Amino acid sequence: MGRAVTVATCALNQWALDFEGNLERILRSIDIAKSKGARYRLGPELEICGYGCSDHYYESDTLLHSFQVLEKLLESPATQDIICDVGMPVLHRNVRYNCRVIFLNKKILLIRPKISLANAGNYRELRWFTPWSKARQVEEYFLPRIIQEVTGQETVPFGDAVLVTKDTCLGAEICEELWAPNSPHIEMGLDGVEIFTNSSGSHHVLRKAHARVDLVNSATAKNGGIYILANQKGCDGDRLYYDGCAMISINGETVAQGSQFSLDDVEVLVATLDLEDVQSYRAEISSRNLAASKVNPYPRVKVDFALSCPDDVAVPTCVPIQWRHHSPEEEISLGPACWLWDYLRRSKQAGFLLPLSGGIDSSATACIVYSMCHQVCLAVKNGNADVLADARRIVNDETYIPEDPRELCRRVFTTCYMASENSSQDTCNRAKLLAEQIGSYHINLNIDVAVKAVVGIFSVVTGQTPRFSVHGGSSRENLALQNVQARIRMVLAYLFAQLALWARGMPGGLLVLGSANVDESLRGYLTKYDCSSADINPIGGISKTDLKNFIQYCIENFQLTALRSIMSAPPTAELEPLVDGQVAQTDEADMGMTYAELSIYGKLRKIAKAGPYSMFCKLINMWKEICTPREVASKVKHFFRTYSVNRHKMTTLTPSYHAENYSPDDNRFDLRPFLYNTSWSWQFRCIDRQVSAL
Repeated sequence: MGRAVTVATCALNQWALDFEGNLERILRSIDIAKSKGARYRLGPELEICGYGCSDHYYESDTLLHSFQVLEKLLESPATQDIICDVGMPVLHRNVRYNCRVIFLNKKILLIRPKISLANAGNYRELRWFTPWSKARQVEEYFLPRIIQEVTGQETVPFGDAVLVTKDTCLGAEICEELWAPNSPHIEMGLDGVEIFTNSSGSHHVLRKAHARVDLVNSATAKNGGIYILANQKGCDGDRLYYDGCAMISINGETVAQGSQFSLDDVEVLVATLDLEDVQSYRAEISSRNLAASKVNPYPRVKVDFALSCPDDVAVPTCVPIQWRHHSPEEEISLGPACWLWDYLRRSKQAGFLLPLSGGIDSSATACIVYSMCHQVCLAVKNGNADVLADARRIVNDETYIPEDPRELCRRVFTTCYMASENSSQDTCNRAKLLAEQIGSYHINLNIDVAVKAVVGIFSVVTGQTPRFSVHGGSSRENLALQNVQARIRMVLAYLFAQLALWARGMPGGLLVLGSANVDESLRGYLTKYDCSSADINPIGGISKTDLKNFIQYCIENFQLTALRSIMSAPPTAELEPLVDGQVAQTDEADMGMTYAELSIYGKLRKIAKAGPYSMFCKLINMWKEICTPREVASKVKHFFRTYSVNRHKMTTLTPSYHAENYSPDDNRFDLRPFLYNTSWSWQFRCIDRQVSAL
């Protein structure tokens, strides 16, 4: 019958503006697809230049180099006899579009611009691109001369059209269009399109993967058809980790699943599917067929090519599989670990330095680095030559083979416990034991000399000596003395990051890791320019609750028994004097709220878009069994006061792995003022009136 089609999709670890590396990875994916018999290959969104170019999209260089890469692809023998679908920016009539360029045998078949642009949360596509608004219309696009010389074409179709091959009809969606309420696949499916493609630049968020999978499967469950999704993977230059999950689905069921987290730069999925199954599925959906009889047709680009072979009776087709989702703890173990590896190898540094306090946050960060070492060893064991080459360059040993995560950890990871007179022996012991179990190179030092020197300078200049509250000092003195300790730790962290390897006779420098969680950032419970100020922070988008669960996961899966005592200890900054040799200061007492409450405030503020009054109205119902309206009002006011007083700290927040949709990241995700009227007089008056009425 000639109805068994073989198609390929991929997840590529592209890097913004790395045109040479991006070209190599695209060609490699095409080679793999062809070797497995595929006749159509789909790649991620904007794969030629890399998705995260941001304001570099304004530059003519980005457009020029993208076309230069396209020229190389068109000329390559690898792209012959396979339809290639690649992503790049294109300027049409002086308007910049996010496009798919679909070509076959040195001929461009169609340039398809994106219709619905992603412009929420981390995405700002409307800043750089314009959506194509001419539904079911195509125009002539005049090709640059360098492309004309290869293709022999002067113009090609540009717009909202579909491809018709000898055996089927294909229609393209681009990322956000799948999430839109009026997704193009609906009308395309009614117009006879049998294969839908989606090239994505979709990033990881905890507990999000199932939503993407459900959308893909539901796209063909109602309407029938084959859906192919490609996605970017890895860190392409900023806070996001693109989490792969390439997939192929038919009639509402997944038949091929790509990995969500891996160190493979190129991952290709290939599936052979029977178009007769699509026709049979659609035949009995009468509501679909009635709608199809009235649909406005799409412009069709005819392609003298087939995705199937004439004699395919004996060709086996793929069967549905059950999608396996990672638990949130697995996601934390794998996602930030892969992000760290990309950042380390692409920054060309020699490893990481982490101030390890013996608390949950820094310990969780250490465990993520240990998980990274696990992933590296596993990738090398599985024959990943790219990872082996990167590992050898990082440790400066051309013969090195990473086999033991603890041994690799000692080479690339330095931990440092910075004690003061306010530190307990318990936290010192916990940090040391964890460092031994993960294998990091561990340093113990004492900061008291530096603290006394800095405070001494102040005393000489002013004639005043500040004291802690327990010694009769004011709250201002108490906070200033805590902040001095915290900031000196930051200075020492960077000093050791630059020179620790030099002192050991080794080349290179270390990246400083921060370890403030998303809840502490939201509340502002951190010292500006303390150890939360680092190069990158793998847990800055993760809640305290999830980190505790992750610690338990590490106890069970990595056998890190040192974490048990860390889990059971109350979180503390250890910046105030000990009482009878024991820690008296705790984080939750300092904050005036629990971490569980803080997570709720964060989700209501960001995800539910609640201001003070709206939050109060929601919480009096959520907490009616445990709090009176007056107590709820007090809690909400306290949160908004402390949040707004400390919002300025978000402007200097260390770049953090994005994992939560209530992240307060000021860079582009959570855009707010940082100079507030912290009395919230009007808003709090509304709350007070409601409390009185209740």
